[in-house]
Amino acid sequence: MGHKQFLALGQTARRLLGLPPGKGDVPLNMLISQQGKLNHGRLAVILFSICTVVLGIILSFVPWLDYIIFRELKLWNGSLSYSYWQKPGVVRLTKVYIFNVTNPSGFLEHGEKPKLVEVGPFVYREDMEKVNIKFHDNDTITYQHNKILRFVPELSVNKDQKMTVPNIPLLTVTSFSPNLAGLVVSGLASVLSVAYKKTAEPFVKVTAEQLVFGYDDPLVTLAHYFYPKGKRPNSQMGLLLARNGTLDEVSTIYTGQKSMSRFGYLDKINGLDHLPHWKESPCNDIRASEGSFFPPRAVTKSDLVHVYDKDICRILPLQYRRDVYKDGIQTGLYTPPASTFESADVNPENKCYCQGEKCPPRGLQNISPCQYSAPVYLSYPHFYDAEPSLLDKFEGLKPVQKTHETYFMIQPKLGVPLEGFVRVQLNIKVSRAPNIYVNSINKFPDIIFPVMWIEEGIHEVTTPIWRWIYLATTVGPIAAPLLTYSMIVFGILTIIAVFIKAYKSFVIGQNSIEIVEIGRETLRRGSMILHSTQKMCSREPPYILLPQTSIDGVREFSQSLGDIGKSDLGLECETLIRSDNSFIMSERRCSLGFRLPHF
Repeated sequence: MGHKQFLALGQTARRLLGLPPGKGDVPLNMLISQQGKLNHGRLAVILFSICTVVLGIILSFVPWLDYIIFRELKLWNGSLSYSYWQKPGVVRLTKVYIFNVTNPSGFLEHGEKPKLVEVGPFVYREDMEKVNIKFHDNDTITYQHNKILRFVPELSVNKDQKMTVPNIPLLTVTSFSPNLAGLVVSGLASVLSVAYKKTAEPFVKVTAEQLVFGYDDPLVTLAHYFYPKGKRPNSQMGLLLARNGTLDEVSTIYTGQKSMSRFGYLDKINGLDHLPHWKESPCNDIRASEGSFFPPRAVTKSDLVHVYDKDICRILPLQYRRDVYKDGIQTGLYTPPASTFESADVNPENKCYCQGEKCPPRGLQNISPCQYSAPVYLSYPHFYDAEPSLLDKFEGLKPVQKTHETYFMIQPKLGVPLEGFVRVQLNIKVSRAPNIYVNSINKFPDIIFPVMWIEEGIHEVTTPIWRWIYLATTVGPIAAPLLTYSMIVFGILTIIAVFIKAYKSFVIGQNSIEIVEIGRETLRRGSMILHSTQKMCSREPPYILLPQTSIDGVREFSQSLGDIGKSDLGLECETLIRSDNSFIMSERRCSLGFRLPHF
């Protein structure tokens, strides 16, 4: 191969590395060859190092970690989030607290304030999975919920104890009487006094199990048979009766494959892109999460998210408050804005919840359209953050923010909630029925009466989910740059080490040959000079007859001979001395050869 095919090293580099100046240059093919043969191991190391450096540089400019994280976060059959979403392993609890009325007679007969005693919790574990799952081409997925609530006795109070609560079916019927014709009211009063006198009590004694999952009531049974099929209530009275089993509601949410800005949000419910209970926006909007995932705040840059709960017939806005840490993972704390249950006079957006009636005071919302027209009103537990007049009508209510506020802790990069609870209270709005005297029903005043409040949510995620979130949000952002920069540094150092090792090997082999040649040449020159010098030194010096002069003349002649020796042979002898120390003896012999003649 010609020397033009390789890059050459300069003479300066040769001097720096200990090479004597020479005519030949050292080609770079020394890196991959040794003694004229290709070194496959060295070539593999060099190629590997180059690939490592190039890969490290590319990865330092490409968000490869985010790609991996979001790929597993998006909903597709096989992703990590899909398995978590399809059958959550988290412990999801529903806690029920019931208000026991301790003075029903005093309230009805003597006008006392209702004395309420909170009884609970009655804890139910919610085993849930998504069924009938179908993926669609428009970045959505359709499914249904299959829920089973199981009572957890070790976390609950005695569920068989009797409590006194308002008779919701009866008070629902009688509350309509002021708007009915007199003949209809009289007929209703007659039916209640004859057929349902024993059961037509303003207050009933029930257990928590009965109130939550149903008990027989003649009015509910009657309504079940006479209501239209699409609006027909259950055959029993139970506030959470519709939660068990496969729900009829078909939900469609975004999977995040095309856009993470709406990841986890609802697209349709039962084929509709709005809630059918409300006529106008924003009340009938469904742009909200069902609770499993939220659009990541790192993507949307928005401080507001929404969550949908079927039982409250609306979406709840959640406002970002501050960063908090949950089990070592950074999350954002979200709570509902103060305007959520604000009166329509202050927040006009809530006016669409008031359908043909006067809007309720601050802290209440009418949800009767999704409760079979029963006058059920929603609030926070113990009338937290509500109009003070609602609280003043009762004894035993003590609102506490920490205990009664709805909140979520959502990881901003992933949009996954690590902790969250929805806390709402169910109240019945009672309108006085002055013409129905059965069992003192006419004495029940106009009032928003609390029945119970519910807390549902998760306190923590499972260990595998926590580990995945921790790696993705805490370890990953630190480890990823270290990995890429380490690859670059490692590759460069490996190439430098291979170069130095190869060059040293080459220099030692090349330099050893040159040193031997220089030594041989020096020895040859030294032998020739020594031989000639020996001849010169061994030659008998001519004796010159000097005239009869003084001693000073002899000294001058001796000095002149010394100068001749130094000028002719002395330089050669010193050169031999400086070239190789082995010629010292020869120099001595030379110096001995010049002896002054004896006169």
